[in-house]
Amino acid sequence: MKAIEIRTYGGPEGLAVVDLPAAVPAAGEVVIAAEAVGVGGVDTVIRSGALAAYGFKEGHVPGSEVAGPVTAVGDGVDPSWIGRRVWGFTGTGGAYAEQAVAPVQEILPLPDGLSAADAVTLGSSGVVAHYALAHAHFAPGESVLVRGAAGSIGIMTVQLAARDGAAAVAVTTSSAERGARLGRLGATHVLDRAGNGGQDAPAGYDVIIDIVAGDAMPSFFDRLNPNGRMVAVGVVAGQSPADFGTKMLAAFRKSLSFATFSADTVTSADRHAVRGEQFAAAVRGELATVVHELLPLDQAVLAHRKMDDGEVFGRIVLTP
Repeated sequence: MKAIEIRTYGGPEGLAVVDLPAAVPAAGEVVIAAEAVGVGGVDTVIRSGALAAYGFKEGHVPGSEVAGPVTAVGDGVDPSWIGRRVWGFTGTGGAYAEQAVAPVQEILPLPDGLSAADAVTLGSSGVVAHYALAHAHFAPGESVLVRGAAGSIGIMTVQLAARDGAAAVAVTTSSAERGARLGRLGATHVLDRAGNGGQDAPAGYDVIIDIVAGDAMPSFFDRLNPNGRMVAVGVVAGQSPADFGTKMLAAFRKSLSFATFSADTVTSADRHAVRGEQFAAAVRGELATVVHELLPLDQAVLAHRKMDDGEVFGRIVLTP
């Protein structure tokens, strides 16, 4: 089968198309014939080499979510899965391929009316957005700022916050055009990347969901209201300064809170319950899935270049 491998860490040119043996499921696993593969922000961070300390090595096949029919099952897996179209989570890699292996507990049937591309655009991002807001103890009537809102997680966070009764949903983004698109999805105020601008935007926010991190992240503590909560769900701009917590301590009397959130801390059953509800909502037209572009699998370098250049609104999907 064809797959994409990280030959050298660094820029997108380090990705290469390779031939690998056909996927074989181990006990408890299934093989999915990929119709769509999601390109996520974490894929670009892994490719850059920034997470090498976590055990990623050259030769790694990126990608974590895939959709398509099940073509084989391992020992202990109900054979009735074969032929069913599913969304699957492969872990920290393995999805950029014509065939992907996923644990059976990490697959979910696709409802009629939901395309494979829409499934990999919503499957992980919607769950992260849902639980990030829950982790922040968001309540109706509160104000929310989504930092880095143009990606799939940000887009879903905007929609969920608006749907669940936020008094204001501000977004940081790079252009007025993106801001207008986010406004159609529920954003009420558009700020620049530094968090400035936005006519009549709130002076402070009860909740900030941060997908960006990076050097500028500590400055956003200044934008939290008393008892405000910031939850970081991504590091697409790299790690924040080691001393970022000093900003919180300097504002001690505001009782600010900071947390990280990873979907790894939520059980598969709970993730699937939310994912299933969101898939159904997307079919009903209640949640929008924003696919930036469909690209062939062998154009993964181009996909990552677009991600690095900040061109993507929503999610790029690879189609093997």
